[in-house]
Amino acid sequence: MSKSLPKRTEDYSLWYNELVKRAGLAENSSVRGCMVIKPYGYAIWEKMQRTLDDMFKRTGHENAYFPLFVPKSLFEAEEKNAEGFAKECAVVTHYRLQNDPDKPGKLRVDPNAKLEEELIVRPTSEAIIWSTYKGWIQSYRDLPLLINQWANVVRWEMRTRLFLRTAEFLWQEGHTAHATAEEALAETRQMLDVYAQFAEEWLALPVVKGVKTENERFAGAVETYCIEGLMQDGKALQAGTSHFLGQNFAKAFDVQFQTKEGGLEHVWGTSWGVSTRLMGALVMAHSDDEGLVLPPKLAPIQVVIVPIYKAGQLDELRERIRPMQMGLIERGISVKLDDRDTERPGYKFAEWELKGVPVRIAVGMRDLEAGTVEVARRDTKEKMTLPLADIVASVDQLLADIQQNIYRRALHYREEHTTRVETYEEFKQVLDGKGGFVVAHYDGTPETEERIKDETKATIRCLALNEPEEAGICILTGRPSTRRAHFARAY
Repeated sequence: MSKSLPKRTEDYSLWYNELVKRAGLAENSSVRGCMVIKPYGYAIWEKMQRTLDDMFKRTGHENAYFPLFVPKSLFEAEEKNAEGFAKECAVVTHYRLQNDPDKPGKLRVDPNAKLEEELIVRPTSEAIIWSTYKGWIQSYRDLPLLINQWANVVRWEMRTRLFLRTAEFLWQEGHTAHATAEEALAETRQMLDVYAQFAEEWLALPVVKGVKTENERFAGAVETYCIEGLMQDGKALQAGTSHFLGQNFAKAFDVQFQTKEGGLEHVWGTSWGVSTRLMGALVMAHSDDEGLVLPPKLAPIQVVIVPIYKAGQLDELRERIRPMQMGLIERGISVKLDDRDTERPGYKFAEWELKGVPVRIAVGMRDLEAGTVEVARRDTKEKMTLPLADIVASVDQLLADIQQNIYRRALHYREEHTTRVETYEEFKQVLDGKGGFVVAHYDGTPETEERIKDETKATIRCLALNEPEEAGICILTGRPSTRRAHFARAY
């Protein structure tokens, strides 16, 4: 293997970037600000997609696909949404190239091919989807309309980082329409719960469920709900959002329905989404200085088998390993037999450790004769000798134990890095010390929130749903406060 990774404690950002590249998840592309997701990284994203897609369909949603391009007139119809995304938009102004008469072999934009109306490359799809819903919804019988889209979006970023912030990224976006505000709010909260369940049960990432402040709210939403995770450097990461849109987009695009009583009303809307930022969360929440630590439920390869052999033994060893390999596969476990004869076992061990494979089985002729195999778990690096006869059941249970242990470890870290403070001095000391979530009173004003952000670089990640109302004093202004907020520095 190549030289070791940078240490997290010495340069967390460099450690993250190097790990993403060396583990074969992604790399920078020749297009500035964009990334190439490599096969191993895309395999993890596919497992996320499949799991989430099943969860969406179990809650009654269907998939559809809408255009990548949004006419400028549609995009600006909902003013707050347009204003919120305006500075991040990529805009198509022409539809054709031509040979450059002044530079042989080169092309230029055809000046006569200017579009009558500019097209926005979607940064989000509310405008194009709600303009479509106007033709789909006429009656209460058409509601609720529960649609999800898997797509790419473009938000022009000047400072990028693989998976966390790129000009183009992959995501899903749900867009639903309802007859009442109560139904739309229930949908918003339901999808927040779906995201939280996915984060905790598949990503092994404990999250705080909460609502955003006005300053942090999605442009065009009445309320934005979110899940917030904590990374190993003490910074928070927003892992998913679910928005109650009220009737804002329905009114902007005049989406009305005839009620059961014969009246005419605007529908109520929601939107919700997660993106490939989850890949960044997966890396930063669990991995170590040796490489990825993947929760088994999302690992493309859950078990790697490394044969240990002498010259002339490999073919026979493959055949004797095969029943174990097939038994694991039949149990639904993804298995890789690393029988390359070009690399030594030590190299293979280090490579699969870097890639975060949860379980490694090393087996040689002597092991088979003794009826045992050596099993190593990635999360704790513990090695054990297990009976070959029970290996399928043992590995199945071990994978479940690893999934739970990774979650417990992340939960312990979050608990150790969640601090309640009463003064601004305490607040700043915690942020500059161990970091993490700082739970503190504030007076509820955007001005106070903005001043704290300017002075400390900490933002209100959310007003946690499980945080009760509590009379107190704002840490900055000394004015009365009715509840605490979760502050943190964040990605």
